[in-house]
Amino acid sequence: MRAKIIATLVSLLLGMNTLTAVAQPPGGQPQPAREAAPVDLTGYWVSLVTEDWRFRMLTAPAGDYEGIGLTPRGREIANAWDPAADIAAGNACKAYGAGGIMRIPTRLHITWAGDNVLQVETDAGMQTRLLKFGPAQDNAGAGSLQGVTNANWLLERDGGRFGPVTWGSIESHTTGMTPGYLRRNGVPYGAGAELTEYWELLVGDDGTEYLTVISILRDPEHLTQLYTTSANFKRQDDASGWKPQECMAQ
Repeated sequence: MRAKIIATLVSLLLGMNTLTAVAQPPGGQPQPAREAAPVDLTGYWVSLVTEDWRFRMLTAPAGDYEGIGLTPRGREIANAWDPAADIAAGNACKAYGAGGIMRIPTRLHITWAGDNVLQVETDAGMQTRLLKFGPAQDNAGAGSLQGVTNANWLLERDGGRFGPVTWGSIESHTTGMTPGYLRRNGVPYGAGAELTEYWELLVGDDGTEYLTVISILRDPEHLTQLYTTSANFKRQDDASGWKPQECMAQ
């Protein structure tokens, strides 16, 4: 059932009849992403763990990669996972890269670091992701855990025509990541992995705001198919509970 829900959300997000990137206004100068934002994602958020408890709240043993299709190379790496070796090699944060961090129970602090850069900080592992909007972005971050993320706003308009905006989300693409783990027990992705994410704001009947991040990771070297997940967060009123902590290898 969960896989069907995710597939439905992805198909909706990819529906070209109803979605369009933020258009360039007359005059040739693109509107800054902060001004063009159809929704406000800034503030503090906390993870809601409603599934995959034993992989997200706990650290499974080496070789437990249920639900993930791995190539022979991927299985070899996952079966050989050794947290002590990661710590000794300075790799305690391999599960906290862009490919895995959103599934680790954490709090987020989202702010605008500039007119075209949305900053996402995590208290788990003290990571910082930068979602860079627009074509003229630098390549800073290449070869790091978080890689380079380029983003754009997606807007839903009436009938797919240029009518009033009724809904908006972020589509982001991340490359240039160092090898990391999809789960804390060493399930790998490599430096050639490509990550596409959709960041959607949802509002409950009582007005509570939720952030859903759908992630689609492609890595033919280690995975036999696309790895698609979703992570849900609830908006917090303030910084209560925000407690940055270093990465844990297990």
